Amino acid sequence: MTAADVTLCFLLRDVDGRRNVLLGLKKIGFGTGKVVGIGGHLEPGESAAQAICREVAEEVHVHVEESNLLYAGTVDFVFPAKPEWDMHTTVFLSRQWEGEPTESSEIAPQWYPISALPRELMWADSLRWLPPMLAGERLAVRVVLNTDNETVADYLAEPVV
Repeated sequence: MTAADVTLCFLLRDVDGRRNVLLGLKKIGFGTGKVVGIGGHLEPGESAAQAICREVAEEVHVHVEESNLLYAGTVDFVFPAKPEWDMHTTVFLSRQWEGEPTESSEIAPQWYPISALPRELMWADSLRWLPPMLAGERLAVRVVLNTDNETVADYLAEPVV
């Protein structure tokens, strides 16, 4: 079984001298109840950039141009207990978009200061790779989950040059 191709985007803005990131409470589907990045699966024939522009529009009703995407790296998720959940994820950041994020049937968006991420509501692995990517590091990450499909069994992050 091959890993599903997915993509994530983290919108960034500065408020009162503090950098904020848009995350969303997942309301349905994989990760329900977790605070996650905006994104989803690539449709046939889509590039990761095309897919994330579509996903951001569908999930939080804002328009991001491909030219405003900043490549942050990749995260490969390996679920030994549920290989059908394995994902190859392309991660983007964006500081430019049109519209104000609003709730959809899938995501309830909320801005968080990068210095105060809602750790207790997020996937455990994201607390390892997300802060460096938000700080501008480009990484190739591999996360292997334990059999509980929640906690991290193995983690490797290498710089992307």
